[in-house]
Amino acid sequence: MAVRAIVYERNGDPASVLRTVTFPPEPLSRKSIRVKVLLSLVNPSDLHVVHGSYAIQPDPREVDVNGKRKTVYLPGNEGLGEIAEVGPDVESLKSGDWVVFSKSQSGTWSSGQVLEEDDVIKIDEGSGISAVTAATLTVNPATAYKMLTSFVDLKPGDWIAQNAANSSAGQAVIQLASARGIHTINLIRKKDDFAKTERLLKDLGADVVLTYDDVADDERAREVVGDKEVRLLLDCVGGQGTKDTLRLASKGSHLVVYGSMAQEDLRLPPFLLIFKDIHVRGFWRTGWFNSSTLEERSKFLDELVQVMVNSKFKEPVHEIVKIEGTLSDEEATGKVQEIFERVNKGTGGTKIILEVETPRGF
Repeated sequence: MAVRAIVYERNGDPASVLRTVTFPPEPLSRKSIRVKVLLSLVNPSDLHVVHGSYAIQPDPREVDVNGKRKTVYLPGNEGLGEIAEVGPDVESLKSGDWVVFSKSQSGTWSSGQVLEEDDVIKIDEGSGISAVTAATLTVNPATAYKMLTSFVDLKPGDWIAQNAANSSAGQAVIQLASARGIHTINLIRKKDDFAKTERLLKDLGADVVLTYDDVADDERAREVVGDKEVRLLLDCVGGQGTKDTLRLASKGSHLVVYGSMAQEDLRLPPFLLIFKDIHVRGFWRTGWFNSSTLEERSKFLDELVQVMVNSKFKEPVHEIVKIEGTLSDEEATGKVQEIFERVNKGTGGTKIILEVETPRGF
């Protein structure tokens, strides 16, 4: 059965360089698996990959498109798959199993992939996790949970602070922290819909929701913190956002930097680091995945799934966009370009999830 994939041949604006191609399926080796991609995520890091500004790129692939060999790149790093077929020496997986993608840049913006057995991690469908939550598991919730459990020994009643709290990662931090009895101070930009966003975050478990203006100087920040000890600060903004968030720090706090939405250098006041003994660390989920063993990743995700199911973790606000199998490659390309034009303009916090159907009639 033919494979359809969203690909690019050169880096650039996703709305311009992405196209859809259909090509014959790869044969299975003895240890490989054929995965049907059920849902795949469009994350900010994916856009950086296509632009060419991310730390890693997909491996180039040679595919046969209408009898011509083409070298293309298959983006997509996160999603939910179902095992369609396994090689004779595959022991840990069987047809019908749900899996998420452990290998970086697995090419999830496609109808299916042939991967190695160790490139995926089985998800227990019987755990009660929904398909959308499983599809979004390995980036934002995994990032949030790893940061909450790796840098500071947080206990129930402890306080943390974060910026970009209305992002998908920020919302995951709120829910997972709340499930452990950890309180959160959450910074977001001042917008006309602040009250709506505040309600959304508090419904997820946020304790305090503020704008950056509310902590724009030390005096106002001290009023916010009061006698709270803020032990962990999470920063995915950079620039002035880092400086504003650091005003909430207590002595000995850890600042964990995991993104740079502002695309500006960190603003770290030296006297704050000196007199408050702030510890600054970086975290890259992909780097941790790549340096850990499959057993470690599987154990981590099993634990995370149980926490999410037990805490009734809410799915992110999302829209599933289907690339129908009845469309020609040209028609599918037009739809993909429309999707990414929307993404470029901003989706108002709505997570775009792709469902690329197996092409029919090819």
